[in-house]
Amino acid sequence: MKHKDIDTKEFKKFFEENSFVLLDVRTEEEFKLGHIKDASNIDFYHGSFEASIDELDKRERYLVYCRSGNRSRQTMFLMRDLGFDEVYNLEGGIIAWNDEGFEIHK
Repeated sequence: MKHKDIDTKEFKKFFEENSFVLLDVRTEEEFKLGHIKDASNIDFYHGSFEASIDELDKRERYLVYCRSGNRSRQTMFLMRDLGFDEVYNLEGGIIAWNDEGFEIHK
């Protein structure tokens, strides 16, 4: 099983492979302000968060991000504990992604 923090360049490389499911774990309001293309939003603070994560296909490969990397890091470990095979967390979150000048969709 692979679960680790990765930097923006590696995250972008994985994202461009199109073989990963992209998860944004920020609030719906944060998501609407701008997100990475094709990301699905599951709010970390929502009461059904863990159940929503547990319903996902554990055999898929996941890229997870949030605002700064904290919520997504916790999500990565939750997913590991729930039996997901491969989950990568974006270090520095969408802030780091934006700082690199990578595309954000609104």
